[in-house]
Amino acid sequence: QVQLVESGGGLVQAGGSLRLSCAASGRTFSAYTMGWFRQAPGKEREFVAGISPSSSSTLYADSVKGRFTISRDSPKNTVYLQMNSLKPEDTAVYYCAADPNLWIIESMPIKYNYWGQGTQVTVSS
Repeated sequence: QVQLVESGGGLVQAGGSLRLSCAASGRTFSAYTMGWFRQAPGKEREFVAGISPSSSSTLYADSVKGRFTISRDSPKNTVYLQMNSLKPEDTAVYYCAADPNLWIIESMPIKYNYWGQGTQVTVSS
């Protein structure tokens, strides 16, 4: 099993940047596919970005492509989401997710078995 703890959320003006971190417990972190999802009030949870266990593959939602970057530091058991050029529509609770049994980076939340508690990101206009 793995436990996930997100941090780095906050309030930022449009055009600004934030870096989210997701610290994972467990010795097999490097074997997990990791994903970032977000959920705005009244909306379904949506995929933002994902990264393969080896970091060889990444996947982004079209809405964040070119603005967000996902990365992982396996020795530190941490995955990051660098968010640049933030927009008010990026406002949401951001969740880190993990699963050890994915052959590809999945964009459906149901494919991930482990979740963090979420961190709030608010972008003001």
